[in-house]
Amino acid sequence: MLFCTGYTYSNLSRLFLRLFVGVMFLHVCVRQFMDLGHLPEGFDGFWGMAPNTSMTLLLIVGSVCAALIILGFLTRIAVIPPLVVMFVAEVAAYSSYETVTPSLFTFQPGYPVMFIGIFLFFLLSGPGKISLDYVISAQLVEPNDDDEILEKA
Repeated sequence: MLFCTGYTYSNLSRLFLRLFVGVMFLHVCVRQFMDLGHLPEGFDGFWGMAPNTSMTLLLIVGSVCAALIILGFLTRIAVIPPLVVMFVAEVAAYSSYETVTPSLFTFQPGYPVMFIGIFLFFLLSGPGKISLDYVISAQLVEPNDDDEILEKA
């Protein structure tokens, strides 16, 4: 009985952590989207796109991934783009080199590392039982009792 209780708390804690980090990352994306007009001089954009276009694309992908993390849908896939963004933010924004990249990210020191750790946790452990991933996989793996009754008839 104690094992089941701890297991339930583990799923509740994954839900809380998923909701917390999803809302935090969504907040970061919205805040950066509000400051989109203040891109630094010398920022050329990514992949040959215009600076505003590349930053908008980055923020849309981040917002979609944050929403997927909150819902617990495709969680292990959804943490990969934000993980890469946080790694780039940590390496580029807080390196010892003088670049224009630091002013692109509105993070305080330590935020990217915190996000990296949490995203790695979800990449390894998954979203838990209180998620859309679990509900969908339970429906795919275990058929309903109604299906078994219909097959016997």
